[in-house]
Amino acid sequence: MKYGFTDVLQLIGALGVFLFGMKVMSDALLKLAGNKMRSILATMTSNRFLGITTGFLITSVIQSSSATTLMVVSFSNAGLLTLTEAISVIMGANIGTTITAWLITILGFKVSMSAIALPLVGLGFGLTFSKKDKTKEIGNFVIGFALIFIGLQFLKEAMPDIKNNPGILSFLSRYTDLGYLSILIFLLIGTILTVVIQSSSATMALTLIMCAQGWIPFEMAAAMVLGENVGTTITANLAALVANYKAKQTARAHLIFNLIGVLWMLILFYPFLKFIGWLSVQFGSESPYITAAAIPVAISLFHTTFNICNTFLLLWFINPIARFVERIIPERLLPEKAVEEAKFLTANQLKYPETALISLIKESKYLYKNTIFEIVTHALNIHREDIKSDMKLKQVMKNSQEDLKTDVEDLYYTKVKSIYGQIIRFATTAQNKFNLNKEQANMVGEIKIANRKMVEIIKDAKELNKNVIYALNSDNKHLQKEYDGFRKKVAKVLRVIYLFRKDNNGDSKKYEEKLKALKQDAKENIRSSNKSIDKLIRKDLITVEMASSLFNDYTNVNDMIKKLIEVAELLYGKTDPLIE
Repeated sequence: MKYGFTDVLQLIGALGVFLFGMKVMSDALLKLAGNKMRSILATMTSNRFLGITTGFLITSVIQSSSATTLMVVSFSNAGLLTLTEAISVIMGANIGTTITAWLITILGFKVSMSAIALPLVGLGFGLTFSKKDKTKEIGNFVIGFALIFIGLQFLKEAMPDIKNNPGILSFLSRYTDLGYLSILIFLLIGTILTVVIQSSSATMALTLIMCAQGWIPFEMAAAMVLGENVGTTITANLAALVANYKAKQTARAHLIFNLIGVLWMLILFYPFLKFIGWLSVQFGSESPYITAAAIPVAISLFHTTFNICNTFLLLWFINPIARFVERIIPERLLPEKAVEEAKFLTANQLKYPETALISLIKESKYLYKNTIFEIVTHALNIHREDIKSDMKLKQVMKNSQEDLKTDVEDLYYTKVKSIYGQIIRFATTAQNKFNLNKEQANMVGEIKIANRKMVEIIKDAKELNKNVIYALNSDNKHLQKEYDGFRKKVAKVLRVIYLFRKDNNGDSKKYEEKLKALKQDAKENIRSSNKSIDKLIRKDLITVEMASSLFNDYTNVNDMIKKLIEVAELLYGKTDPLIE
């Protein structure tokens, strides 16, 4: 056998060129179509058929099932996709990845691309000098596309020739003539190769070259393809190791789906291959059992037919698969984070604009419904549960005369300031890192505004709190009544916002209209004077100091109401922020 260490290095180098070409092409396609593809992924998975179509479309366009799967895992981690939606997208991705095999088979074996590959690299390189980002990425795509076929040509040349190295054939024949055991051995080889190389497309290219050069028969090549289907799931499972239980469930569902497909295919292996052989002949190719040159087409046909059959067989079992996965990876509550720590803003969420945006929205909503809601209600000496209840607000005011000893400033520094800073930093990082479209940029801007208004609300609550306490402890019933009126107005808005964001009965439109009316009232009140306060002054029922506080707090309360409603509109006013 004349195949030395230098030849092995050439083989590894050829594989490296192929992989680099795949990466450059896939990265360029992601930049060219990634925003649109992610938008489709976030919005077009409402049923299993749409999910499969979406998975197929994205993988066909970006030419990487691993990239699609990683995207699905990230979106599941962020809560953008349910488990059943994620499974359907992965099913579609399995079909989409077969396009790569056809690309390699037709352009790498049926047509000689090597003659035009180098000119294509030159063309692509020229395009990368363009000032337009889109043209640059088209150039990178052309370079990557050409490098795939340059690498493929190098692989063909680096593979040892059977005629000059008969020892290879005699060595392989020991493992190809073991019947069903041979199938399992080559399945394992396909799995290990894919896990090591981290690219099912590269393993497919190696398989196609091996069978085209007569190294392995059709059956062994098909077994390697099955192994590639199992090995390709490792990427998603590795990515899910540092993610939450939702991402782990998605990655495990990918593995289970592919394993089930491999198991039923092993049972029907020989009859299915006979069918593929017959199908190849029907499509005008020679039988893969007779001619080695016909095997690449037959293998591509096997790859596509198997994945389509597996998808449409298991399509009806998405829910049982999801339930099984949920049983083996149950929901895990994350350990309670410190008050000053962000709950949803992690480095993993900065992989894609969509996951970054949903994390910002979740963090902002969490800050509002927990911390801001608590501080404002307690600053007014009202319990949160009373706001959430059906109790009449007049009765709530009567029951809320006790001083809750709320230190608004301390609560701001311990519960708000750090989180606010983290949200703004995360939003700014997302703006700098991603090329956001107009809608996404507007959304980040709105989130920043909502958080700034929440901080302003705290400052308003701090000023109001001191005077509310003074009024409750005062002997002046008129002063108490005015401040109870202020508290009641804010409590009414907080209750409507609570019902608006909760929206269990589909009444969000009704509450939205109520909030608009309350905001309009607040705006008009800011511009007009309070007649009841004027009357108290004329009748000398309050002191000058009391009157001054009442006038200031009258404006303060209406301003706070306006800001509370604006925050609710910004955070809860859109049903699906990613539809934009």
